[in-house]
Amino acid sequence: MSFGSPNNPYEQPQQPPQQPQQPGYGYPQQGQQPPGYGYPQAPQAPQGVPQQQGYGYPQAPQYPGYPGGADYAGGPGPRVSSMGRRLGARLIDTVILSVIYMIFAFAGIAGSIGAAQDCDPNSADYNSCINDASGSIVASMGAVFGALAIAGLLYEWLMTGLVGATLGKMAVGIRVVKADTGQKPGLGAAFIRWIIPVVGSFACGIGQLIVYLSPFWDKSGRQQGWHDKASSTMVVQKN
Repeated sequence: MSFGSPNNPYEQPQQPPQQPQQPGYGYPQQGQQPPGYGYPQAPQAPQGVPQQQGYGYPQAPQYPGYPGGADYAGGPGPRVSSMGRRLGARLIDTVILSVIYMIFAFAGIAGSIGAAQDCDPNSADYNSCINDASGSIVASMGAVFGALAIAGLLYEWLMTGLVGATLGKMAVGIRVVKADTGQKPGLGAAFIRWIIPVVGSFACGIGQLIVYLSPFWDKSGRQQGWHDKASSTMVVQKN
């Protein structure tokens, strides 16, 4: 094989023929993407088949009916109720329960007064009759307080657990939901949410007032009161 003329020292030697480059060896050609580098591509679903969600973070729970519709921790989420609406709803519910209380109280006291009027002043057992009527008034008042407690339990507990809102909350456009799912609280959570302010009312009502004002001190951004935190609930508004 000749690599140039011996008489011409400046003549360039002929290059031997290059062997064809095997794919997969050496460096990639310019403009070609080397295979096997970088992160693996996610498998594509065939055309017409819905792609399965298996990559990335799971979708946030949806809260239908509330602005944003996503979890409040990962998006705009439901709008947390203002304390003005919550206090307004509490005032309406108090008026409703007060009306129920007055109905029971009027019925019990009216029956006891009617029994006292039936006592004959000229009768020998008049004093005994009056004492019996007085005892009947006290018993009636005790029954009224018991009926009020039952009415408050059924009103707050059942409506909050099954509907998510009392009449007062419906009037101002707010609802009680589970903080993690946005669903109705259920009877168990609703009972815990109801009993905590009731226990606080035994301290001359001061404890109950503090419980209802406790959302002002919540730093989580959800404005959860002590009864909300204990029952894992929060109060949201629709508009």
